[in-house]
Amino acid sequence: MRFTHILRCLRQSPLFTVVAVLTLAIGIGANTAIFSVIDGILLKPLPYAQPDGLILLDHSALGLGIKNGAGIAPFLYFTYREQNRTLGDVGMWQADAVTVTGLAEPEQVPAVDVTEGCLPLLGVQPVLGRWFSENDESPGGPDTVMLTYPYWQARFGGDRSVVGRRVVIEGKAREVIGVMPEGFRFLDSNYSLLLPLPMDRNKVTVGNFSFGGFARLKRGMTLTEANSDLTRMIPIALNSFPVVPGFSRESFEKAGLSAIVLPLKQSIVGDIGSVLWILMGTIGMVLLIACANVANLLLVRAEARQQELAIRAALGAGWSQIARELLLESVTLGILGGMAGLAIAYGATQFLLSHAPAHLPRLDQISIDPVVLLFTLGISLFAGAVFGLIPVIKYAGPRVAGALRAGGRTLSQSKERHRARSVLVVAQVALALVLLISAGLMIRSFEALRHVEPGFAHPEEIQTLMLSIPQMPDKVQIVRTEQAILDKIAAIPGVASVGLSSTIPMDGMGWHDPILTEDYPEVSTRIPPLRNFKFVSPGLLQTMGNRLVGGRDFTWTDIYEKRPVAMVSENVARELWHTPGGALGRRIRDNPKGIWREIIGVVGDERDAGVDKPASSIVYWPILMDNFSGNPIMIRSTLAYMIRSTRTGSSGFLNEVRQAVWQVNPNLPLAKVRTLEDIYNKSMARTSFTLVMLAIAGAMALLLGLVGIYGVISYSLSQRTREIGIRMALGAQRGEMARMFVVHGLRLAAIGIVCGIAGAFLLTRLMSSLLFGVAATDPATYAMVAVTLALAAAVASYLPALRATNVDPADALRAE
Repeated sequence: MRFTHILRCLRQSPLFTVVAVLTLAIGIGANTAIFSVIDGILLKPLPYAQPDGLILLDHSALGLGIKNGAGIAPFLYFTYREQNRTLGDVGMWQADAVTVTGLAEPEQVPAVDVTEGCLPLLGVQPVLGRWFSENDESPGGPDTVMLTYPYWQARFGGDRSVVGRRVVIEGKAREVIGVMPEGFRFLDSNYSLLLPLPMDRNKVTVGNFSFGGFARLKRGMTLTEANSDLTRMIPIALNSFPVVPGFSRESFEKAGLSAIVLPLKQSIVGDIGSVLWILMGTIGMVLLIACANVANLLLVRAEARQQELAIRAALGAGWSQIARELLLESVTLGILGGMAGLAIAYGATQFLLSHAPAHLPRLDQISIDPVVLLFTLGISLFAGAVFGLIPVIKYAGPRVAGALRAGGRTLSQSKERHRARSVLVVAQVALALVLLISAGLMIRSFEALRHVEPGFAHPEEIQTLMLSIPQMPDKVQIVRTEQAILDKIAAIPGVASVGLSSTIPMDGMGWHDPILTEDYPEVSTRIPPLRNFKFVSPGLLQTMGNRLVGGRDFTWTDIYEKRPVAMVSENVARELWHTPGGALGRRIRDNPKGIWREIIGVVGDERDAGVDKPASSIVYWPILMDNFSGNPIMIRSTLAYMIRSTRTGSSGFLNEVRQAVWQVNPNLPLAKVRTLEDIYNKSMARTSFTLVMLAIAGAMALLLGLVGIYGVISYSLSQRTREIGIRMALGAQRGEMARMFVVHGLRLAAIGIVCGIAGAFLLTRLMSSLLFGVAATDPATYAMVAVTLALAAAVASYLPALRATNVDPADALRAE
């Protein structure tokens, strides 16, 4: 009955109810949306059996400057699996990309090579068929493959008789032995195929850290115990396998290899949690600002009802009864705001998913589920209680009975009546300033990133794609095929130049190994620093717009004659020979048994790891060499084609490129077709995502804060109508009257700005890890935001003050 009475009262004030509900809906909806992201990414368990027992196996090599991310190597995998005391089983995997033919057009699809223990470790049963067995990964074992559910549906129409069929992968027919269930993701990656990872223990050497590893803890074991166990086994592993040719066992010992054990979920989520919690905190401020706005509305509403409340008190209504009714009204508004906020949250969640960085983990887990609904209910009740307590404390106390004896004129003239509303406006302005400064710092970071020289020119004009040439008896023929395709693409109208590279800048892939130089004594007990190896063709530097600091580029004669030549990046030249020119003519090699190769060119530094990372130390090798990395003939059969043209990205241009490739080999699929600009923008995706979220929060906070100032000035005008009339009747000028109210609004804004600057100075330090090229206490950003907010507050104050200049003194004097 009481609830029905509350709804009836709210219906009687439709404008107040709509404004209050919409204001709360903005704050609650935004918080619900960001919480759904946090819940999906950070809070939900991994979709595997007993996920808390799954751990990542990683390694560091402090002697090489590698703090983490070294991964795992086969010699460690076998040792850990056979001699551990804390792990139930160990799995090892490697990302792959394979060419599939015979189903439709040739295509290259993402795949993952796994040891036979990986899938049982995750505990996800195939929906059809079986897991890999030890026989599948053994040398000479059967050629098998498993399909993921989306690929099964897309290529086989969900045919349940697919098990036993053969699929041609990399020119080899493989038998389909199983299909993984819908929703299965291997460590949060969307692979199409799963392949067995061939393991011949007899050919394993110390080295080859190019794999990922994970394991399951035995019952009762802890991460600390597992880490100690792995640390114990590292010396055993180093002494149980032969060392890769050219290095000594002591050199690996000096690398300072150590184990890193993390919960698997933590390794998947990474450091995105800090970003999301910062966003949650900022969006939470928006809710507080919304609550302050609604509290101001309720104060005005409660003041208008003072006579009613006083009469009820005089008729015997107790303080607690009146307080309960006011609080119930505010909680009802909170619930209504929460219901409207859910609709906003759904739309906001879809927006977040469509604009989230591609590397944001666990996107498939984000949804408006029961946990999110419970959170929405909780913050709706919290919001209702927070903004509802203020009018309860102010107007539902024992003093309310005295209001009946106080004249209405006395009430309107009391400064105490305005104090609570002014405090709320100051709080709104302070919180809005903190959010606007946060958004301003991210804007400055984004601009700083935009002005970083990446080392290549006009990425919007560079089309990238990957091609894999099938193995041939004559290795040189692979390179001739690659050049033939390059020449066909170069002949397309609008193509300025084409080059080949083993990696695409900023795509996260690469080969990292040390180099040896003639200038320093070779010490077999020390592994030199790792360098980023790139295998490139003539013309790549021109295509990319890389700056040639000194020397010359490779030529096709260098390639086919297998001349012992190389190029290095400018930072490598300066590190080892002090000047770019000092590197020319020097000789380097990739291992102590390799051949010396002369440095013929020095290339300008390139931010290969992303614009927010330092320029990589790069060594450029030809795509065809003798005696490299233990291979008599070294060729790169999978290369990226970098195409400079003003036609990049258009479907017609891509069709012409596809036809050019198929003129050479009709079975070659184009993979990873992107413009370099897409990859470049992706490298800034985390910053831009955070920027967009903070900008939206700041805009909402600014709007709500200005509405608060507007409301306070408007209400002050309505309460001082008689005073305005008297002043104007006595000769006060209209400009003077308007200035009085603008000054009042600016005074509130100034207090809020001072409080906000102090708060921002403390809170923005939490954002330091998200910033680039700007300090968390950047004075320019603080000043710009403060001035902007002050100007906006002046406008918000001036608009209602205009009404004061149009008041007719006679009407004002009759107002009361």
